[in-house]
Amino acid sequence: MSEITNHSITKINSSVYRIMKRNIFSALLILTTFISFAQEKVNFSEKFKKENQGKYKIEINELKELIHIMIAITSTGKENSDMIQQEGQYYKDVRSYFKPYENEAIIKTFDSLMSASLYNYVFLTGNAISYNLKGKKLVKSSVFEFPAMGVANIHIDKNPITIYKKEIENFAKKSKFRKFYSEHREFYSKIISDYEKSANLGKQWKWLENNFETKKESYIILCSPLINGFNYTGQFTNNNFSLIHMNLPPVDNYPNLTALENELSNTRVMFTEIDHNYVDAPTVSNTDLINQIFANRKIWVNEEAEGTYAYPTPVKVFNEYMTYGVFVLYCKDNYDQASLNKATKDAISLMSERGFPKMELFIEVLFKIRAEHPNKKIDTWYPEFLKQLAKK
Repeated sequence: MSEITNHSITKINSSVYRIMKRNIFSALLILTTFISFAQEKVNFSEKFKKENQGKYKIEINELKELIHIMIAITSTGKENSDMIQQEGQYYKDVRSYFKPYENEAIIKTFDSLMSASLYNYVFLTGNAISYNLKGKKLVKSSVFEFPAMGVANIHIDKNPITIYKKEIENFAKKSKFRKFYSEHREFYSKIISDYEKSANLGKQWKWLENNFETKKESYIILCSPLINGFNYTGQFTNNNFSLIHMNLPPVDNYPNLTALENELSNTRVMFTEIDHNYVDAPTVSNTDLINQIFANRKIWVNEEAEGTYAYPTPVKVFNEYMTYGVFVLYCKDNYDQASLNKATKDAISLMSERGFPKMELFIEVLFKIRAEHPNKKIDTWYPEFLKQLAKK
């Protein structure tokens, strides 16, 4: 069996090791907020651009789902209910159907990769779209050549799907994966339709582009019923075309919440991933001011809260506040007062629990500046907002 060698995904630095030593659920929640691909190789042809311009897609990709299943039946996956969604009939179906294949050599290899570093989850699932499963073979994608080359400060020089191509093909054939996938198409279709009804991606996208100067050409949600706490997002850019990708679980539907409350919850999860792509540009333009205002970390961060070490700089701290603040602004424009009040209260509570104690003040100033500049792009009043925040 092939092995990943120099600069490989099995090689981890001390910072990743420290994450692994912490409570894994906390680590996953932290990674959810900041993982994005630092490098990628994609090919957006004129045909691809024309077909995807101004459009979004929600997909349960066949090969990607196979990789999620293979990870789910590793020892690491079976022990980690925070990374792998282990509730519901689908997980039971996966465990039952694939139980005879849990000791295959490739599953043990995947387990060793997952044990070495959580980032390997991203490198395996993120690169799954670089191939398509056609018949019994993996065929290279003409669009996504090497979509996940780097995460944070970890970089790889070989696509793990390419490295383990033959082994993945053999596993798919031996386990009759395509039969399982076909038998669950109706379930997958419902997940996609639930996203359309409950998360309003198109509405969020339109609002963000109306309120920020940044423009994005297309979006894709790559979903899996096996995704739980470990979500990630990023941007592919090529040939003057940008595609935002989000790797997310199905939307939630809590029986104890109303339809509107479920919508708000699902919208927040998605929105606070998407808006990183819009907040980042004006943040970069105002880095010096942010560094000054957020220099006294103790004011803005409760370092006793688990996970705040993942936001070591003033810019990272500010961006985390801002992504949730912009979500509340979105709610102000799109929901009634009662819903806005709940969204605001929930954002303040959640951020406080995560170690960001000034969310209430942040939102207060945000509302004030927005009211003074109702028709201007958020980018334009960043400096004034920051200065007002400093006075508080």
